[in-house]
Amino acid sequence: MALIITDDCINCDVCEPECPNSAISQGDEIYEIDPNLCTECVGHYDEPQCQQVCPVDCIPLDPNHQETKEELMEKYKIITGQA
Repeated sequence: MALIITDDCINCDVCEPECPNSAISQGDEIYEIDPNLCTECVGHYDEPQCQQVCPVDCIPLDPNHQETKEELMEKYKIITGQA
């Protein structure tokens, strides 16, 4: 699955620089995660870094973008040019 940022986001700016895939950007109201770029940090880290730094715990799994760890690893390889 990709991750999603909920309306609980306080725009604290700590998640965006932590994303190794540049999947997080400022949206109209709150930060947003591009599901095409989010690998839940698979390939980079053991845990999603945005979830680790979020002070309000507003970054759950996105039920609309379900992916296995294998699919996330394939996406990581494509994003990083290792495919």
